[in-house]
Amino acid sequence: MSVPVFYPRSIERRLAEALEDSPVVLIHGPRQCGKTTLAQFTCAPNYLTWGGDFLTWGGDRLSWGWSPQHRDYTYISFDDAGVREGARADPLGFVADLPERVILDEIQRIPDLFEAIKVEVDRRRIPGRFVLTGSTNVLLLPQLSESLAGRLQIVRLHPLAQHELAARSAASTLEAGFLHALFGDGFAVHRTERLGDRLIERIVAGGFAPALKRPTARRQAGWYRDYVEALIQRDVRDVARIRSLDILPRLLSAAASQTARLFNLADLASPFQVSRPTIGDYVTLLERLFLLDRLPSWHNNRLSRLVKSPKLHMADTGLAAALLGADTRALKADRALLGQLLETFAFQELRRQASWHEAPTSFFHFRDKDGVEVDIVVEQGSRAVAGVEVKAAATVTRADFRGLRKLARAAGDRFAHGVVLYDGEFSVRFGDRLHAVPIRRLWEAP
Repeated sequence: MSVPVFYPRSIERRLAEALEDSPVVLIHGPRQCGKTTLAQFTCAPNYLTWGGDFLTWGGDRLSWGWSPQHRDYTYISFDDAGVREGARADPLGFVADLPERVILDEIQRIPDLFEAIKVEVDRRRIPGRFVLTGSTNVLLLPQLSESLAGRLQIVRLHPLAQHELAARSAASTLEAGFLHALFGDGFAVHRTERLGDRLIERIVAGGFAPALKRPTARRQAGWYRDYVEALIQRDVRDVARIRSLDILPRLLSAAASQTARLFNLADLASPFQVSRPTIGDYVTLLERLFLLDRLPSWHNNRLSRLVKSPKLHMADTGLAAALLGADTRALKADRALLGQLLETFAFQELRRQASWHEAPTSFFHFRDKDGVEVDIVVEQGSRAVAGVEVKAAATVTRADFRGLRKLARAAGDRFAHGVVLYDGEFSVRFGDRLHAVPIRRLWEAP
């Protein structure tokens, strides 16, 4: 029998740390990103199904202290209709009857359980008591998240990062990782091989493991389209009452065409026979399902002529490419679309890495009314600021650093480094704290 291919999840250590001191830990992220597998591997390995989508890489990885006796959780899924109806009928009784340690999968399907869990935690507060997984962002549902304030730790799980796809652990890349260099000593002169078409293939493939298991790009794109249809038919019905569900796939496709652009509600709403506020509500719903992200603008008191509109990004470039019908050949022919998807690819890769990074990290974009911009602004803590510009070209010129130089002047002493990511061969300096860096350096140590 062949051995299945599994991927490391670098957020695993963060999950284990949360379980040591938080009575409720919620793993949330889009459907099919690996939440159930991560919860089961960490807390209930006896429930793992080897025929599932993917598992965490092998070995007894308990050196960080999550002891084997704590890995005996009971696993309950609310995708089971009988369990779901029982929990809805009597939330307080359902929670009171649960075992001491339990995983509750797809908790967003039974929102009344949040209050019942609060009651149980207040009655008996045990670290790691409840592990919840959810495919809806509860941070955008204040009435739910507030009910567990002070009792809940959230672990955000994204689709696979590029170094996870290469089966590299966080421990092996953290000290040499991109964010570490961006806010540390910078990027030494280094030569590497261009990715070329392989970079476009990575963009089109995306980071969802079930799609990546498909043998061809055409089959992968088919999985993404089926994924959207299934998610809208199931999850949307659980979290919102929408009369015209057929609008959502078309709206998501329209959003994919605008990824890495300034968010423009009027442009998104124009093809549809519904009001702008309704389309705005639908966009918020797609954010709740982790399909879209709005990247806020960076601001500074030194600059008064900044564009304040957020940027729109798809949550995964594989999903975006599939919705747009853009395969590798199409992206090679359409450089503008390639530039958009590459920027989203870099942004999402950085967000995925930041989710397990030691320092709190926030993301923005920078643009002034003269059109000077920086694709991604990264802040760590309350002080350090860095900028990342993304280019699909194989060469970099001094003009490509215009936005980064303006950001550096605005940030002053807070400015750490500015980087132009490109598909070239050399990491090289372009001035004080300014670097051109091959894009593969995002996930590969030099």
